[in-house]
Amino acid sequence: MTSTTRNELKIDGRRLSYLDFGPATGRPLLALHGHLSEGASFTGLAAELGDEWRVIAPDQRGHGDSDRAADYSRQGYIDDLVALLAHLDLDSAVVLGHSLGGINAYQLAAQHPQLVAAVVNVEGPPALPDGPSGLSFVAGFPYTARTREELVAATGPVGPMIAPALRPTADGGWRLPFHPQDTIDSETLVHGDHWADWTGSTCPALFVHGTKSQVFTPELAHATVERRPNTTMAELDGDHFVHAQDPKGFASAVRDFLATL
Repeated sequence: MTSTTRNELKIDGRRLSYLDFGPATGRPLLALHGHLSEGASFTGLAAELGDEWRVIAPDQRGHGDSDRAADYSRQGYIDDLVALLAHLDLDSAVVLGHSLGGINAYQLAAQHPQLVAAVVNVEGPPALPDGPSGLSFVAGFPYTARTREELVAATGPVGPMIAPALRPTADGGWRLPFHPQDTIDSETLVHGDHWADWTGSTCPALFVHGTKSQVFTPELAHATVERRPNTTMAELDGDHFVHAQDPKGFASAVRDFLATL
């Protein structure tokens, strides 16, 4: 890979940070992480895709190095992506996303089809039943701690997963790469019936499904492909986080799809 830079733009005074995996001459791919994650989670994918693709991976609002937002509405996330593409002077891009990021990707395609050349939806459901947040367990997490070790321990089984993303604070402590209450608010607001958005664009799409997914039943996975024209599916051995569990298989599936565009 030629370069990796971290840049930012301001949206209404709020910082949106993003990683830009060069080269600038590569075809643009906007990569959107899910909850509890950050743009750096696509470092391996960017390396696998090589110089043909320029992977741009934002820390979405309230995540990583991006500032917390006043709200975590569906429209807020989409507006951030429109602003980022305009900031980068990109007429269109392939948009890939996992979970929250997958929903953001296909909703961006439905609202702004001219900006999206293709969609790679990694375990982003077309509908989530209303109810309590599936991430309510983070409510007990401290946002900051005096030491990195203390913060990892306080997050229990999730600790090893988020440990690489912890951020130092100005007072010498450490913080999570997300605020627990923001995460609950964001996940609650992603619930709803989004089938019209998923089927509302006509660009090529790849749906990446983990065969042990906690979010998709086999029936829902196949309906997700069958109900949207111009859509193919890649099934990998893993759960909802299959892109992290099988990074080589994931990169191969994405690379094969991109080669068809």
